[in-house]
Amino acid sequence: MTVRAIVLGAGKGTRMKCDLPKVLHTVAGRPIVDWVVAAVQEAGIDDITVVVGHGAEAVTAALPDGVRSVVQERQGGTGHATRVALEAIGDVTGDTVFVIAGDTPLFRGETLHRMLRAHRGACTVLTTRVPDPTGYGRVVRSGGGVSAIVEERDTDDATRRIDEVAMSTYAFDGTALAAALDKVGTHNDQSEEYLTDVVGILAGSGPVGAFTVDDHRETVGVNSHDQLWEADALMRDRINRHWMEAGVWMQDPATTYLDAAVTLSPGARLYAGVHLEGATTVAAGAVVGPQVFVVDSTIGSGARVWYSVVRHAEVGEQVDVGPFASLRPGTVLRRGAKAGTFVEIKASTVGPDSKVPHLAYIGDATIGEHSNIGAGTITCNFDGYRKHRTVIGDRVFIGSDTMLVAPVEIGDDAVTGAGSVITRDVSPGSLAVERSQQKELPGYAERRARSAESEGE
Repeated sequence: MTVRAIVLGAGKGTRMKCDLPKVLHTVAGRPIVDWVVAAVQEAGIDDITVVVGHGAEAVTAALPDGVRSVVQERQGGTGHATRVALEAIGDVTGDTVFVIAGDTPLFRGETLHRMLRAHRGACTVLTTRVPDPTGYGRVVRSGGGVSAIVEERDTDDATRRIDEVAMSTYAFDGTALAAALDKVGTHNDQSEEYLTDVVGILAGSGPVGAFTVDDHRETVGVNSHDQLWEADALMRDRINRHWMEAGVWMQDPATTYLDAAVTLSPGARLYAGVHLEGATTVAAGAVVGPQVFVVDSTIGSGARVWYSVVRHAEVGEQVDVGPFASLRPGTVLRRGAKAGTFVEIKASTVGPDSKVPHLAYIGDATIGEHSNIGAGTITCNFDGYRKHRTVIGDRVFIGSDTMLVAPVEIGDDAVTGAGSVITRDVSPGSLAVERSQQKELPGYAERRARSAESEGE
């Protein structure tokens, strides 16, 4: 038996009140539709069609390879969207057609797989019970089976009190689905073709089954920003629990935000206020936080990063970053290096055991090993038109408040005097000093005081 999946992702999401298609909003750093497609694939379904509409090109571009998309040109309801998908798929006689909403990111593949195994007959509806069913289609049962699904807009008082709701997820016999869709009308509040009406049609000729999910949180759909927040919070809790069970210590999971693509090793330690996004990795023994924001970066074993921002950077083993450091794209800190308080580094490599302790800007530079960069040092890498590189060798001591005007190279074991503006290369082992000779004017304070007194008279 072939199982084909249809993901309904054509809606604009008017309650989101923004131009971004609803299914492209992210949960834990991953588009909603991507979560849905992944769950369908984990359920063992390879033939997947996503119905797109609003922002069709953008949604299609976000789909994984091998997933087909079809455009619903007219927003005619879920029944119409399913019909559009079937026309693209072709003959589904003898197949199972699995239909799922594209705005339900919390479904687990295991749940969908169990539903498919339980499916019998013409249709199986996924249901759950919720404390507040407002806005959901109510499940009307008769003789143990489902006789109808009534949309919120079309409910009467008795139906509105039903707390079992349908979650826009179905398994259909392909032949029965195609035939029932031809009978669906638009006599409802929105004048649309409801896929839920198919259930009533099929129930008229045979029992319709129900697969009930006990934990209604897994079925949360996203139609507004508050529901997006709810889904993101639930997914974050799921992700954090996974990593804690794997051996990661978290001081405060409620303020720890991990994207789905983040990888943590057992023994990593995360303090409160940590945000790890993209393909970030944290090795065993690393300590991150409090108050750290990291994007697409690696943090090595034994490293410490606190009160800092790290973007597209490589933090090596035993490296110390922060507090209040900014590592910009292209930064590489080798083993034992340091980027300290109020240090900004961009597109630069800091060698093993070299230190940039505080109040410095290092841009487009290469620093060797065991070198020290004094407070207030700046690599002047931009001449107004182009960027230039600074090369600092091994065991170099850069005095405080040194301006290194690139392109410039400081040789191994060299020293620069504090307050120098270095515009030419410095030979290995040399001292380079560039500053005016100090002058002293005796009696200046007394003369200044007398001048002030005379001006006041």
